[in-house]
Amino acid sequence: MKENILQIPYTEDLLLSLKESKDQFEQDARFLLAIKLYELEKISSGKAAKLAGLGRVQFLLKMGQYKVSPFQVSMDEILEEASR
Repeated sequence: MKENILQIPYTEDLLLSLKESKDQFEQDARFLLAIKLYELEKISSGKAAKLAGLGRVQFLLKMGQYKVSPFQVSMDEILEEASR
């Protein structure tokens, strides 16, 4: 399958304000894009992990560092299940 590349321009000022290296920022941005697409249920956890450059289990575990649940369940569904 053909691989596409996304380019996003940013300045050194951004890196300075985040106190991150170029590599760390780009790795984080890639992960955050993947996590958001997964959170919005646009892609599966497997595809999100691949986009982030991680294995699926590693991706799901790392989500906790960003306070995002790896479970795609709404609060209403949790409450409904708990009331049973």
